[in-house]
Amino acid sequence: MTPTILVAGTWDTKDAELGYMRDVILGQGGRVLTMDVSVLGDPSKPTDMSKHQVAEAAGSSIAAAIAAEDENTAMQVMATGSARLAAKLHAEGRIQGVIVLGGTMGTDLALDLCSALPLGVPKYVVSTVSFSPMLPPERLPADIQMILWAGGLYGLNSICKASLSQAAGAVLGAARAVELPQRDRPLIGMTSFGKTVLRYMVGLKPALEARGFEVAVFHATGMGGRAFESLAAEGAFAAVLDFAPQEVGNHLFGSAITAGPDRMTSAGAKGVPQIVSIGCYDLVDLVGWHPVPPHLEGLPGHAHNRLLSSVVLDVEGRRRVARAIMGKLAAAKGEVVFLLPVRGGNEWDRDGGPLCDPEGLAAFVAEVRAACPSNVRLVELDAHINDPAFSEAALAVVDGWIAEDRLQRA
Repeated sequence: MTPTILVAGTWDTKDAELGYMRDVILGQGGRVLTMDVSVLGDPSKPTDMSKHQVAEAAGSSIAAAIAAEDENTAMQVMATGSARLAAKLHAEGRIQGVIVLGGTMGTDLALDLCSALPLGVPKYVVSTVSFSPMLPPERLPADIQMILWAGGLYGLNSICKASLSQAAGAVLGAARAVELPQRDRPLIGMTSFGKTVLRYMVGLKPALEARGFEVAVFHATGMGGRAFESLAAEGAFAAVLDFAPQEVGNHLFGSAITAGPDRMTSAGAKGVPQIVSIGCYDLVDLVGWHPVPPHLEGLPGHAHNRLLSSVVLDVEGRRRVARAIMGKLAAAKGEVVFLLPVRGGNEWDRDGGPLCDPEGLAAFVAEVRAACPSNVRLVELDAHINDPAFSEAALAVVDGWIAEDRLQRA
């Protein structure tokens, strides 16, 4: 199949640039559908989907968007309409990838449009603010790709053509090469960190696969948790093993390494069965090259590498994390089991380890007990999270769900 790529942007002001990417895709043997998300002006030639169709898809009109006399309001109308149209085009099999071009306004719209498409559909954004801290993690789709639109704020030149041509070729190549997620086995989502600090996935993954599940392990360093939540919101998981909730603490204490405010909520909102635990609950990760925030100064720290450092929470900080986690789980519509290994939550906090803090661990355990809502089944384990007993307990819960026919099975 020859892929068809949706090329979207404000064709009134970026006609030449969008047309250039369209021509690159066509020149490489692809197909193109064009979408205009302009408000005030018109493209030099009609696009496949006009600005009027986009506004109508949002339940509005171009006249209403103009009458608002506010560019933010107008662009949100176009963002809603473009997202709905893109989702419809994909559902109908009319597009196999998308590329969107813009500055801050176009990028704002692009994030909504790309979020409307499922994992595996190539999503490329060419933006003057690619990789900027202006882009909140919770608005980034799990598999979005971005390239900086260098030197391209106004008009074509050899500098910006290098970015535009790469992006156009990349989205077409991705649409040709992508191996879309298969749904032949029910999927379990698991959160973790590397084997140095958390090891349960080493035994759990093959054990769960032997039971007929596919297992995807997400690195809980902000964007990994964002991908985990995005898929949970889509209903992609038969169950989740959310054993590394550190991103909840990261967000609570204002770290830039965040998966957003909805971390640990999407599976519950979908009624997906959850097993939750305490992996690295005692740490807050920070961007390694950022200064430590004033409210975290004085806490013990550890530089993991030049990108990532951590601070170790004190007793009150750990209590706050316990309350935050339990507050999120209280809203879950499905079954929740909280596995509480009372001997620790990462390899460094074992007895004799460099982060061993019996008082802090005891305070956290006590707060979990006190804050545990009635819809959460609390299972305490006289074990460490990296002990075989922890993984055995998790498998026992899964096996119970299987026996009770609570999980989707292949």
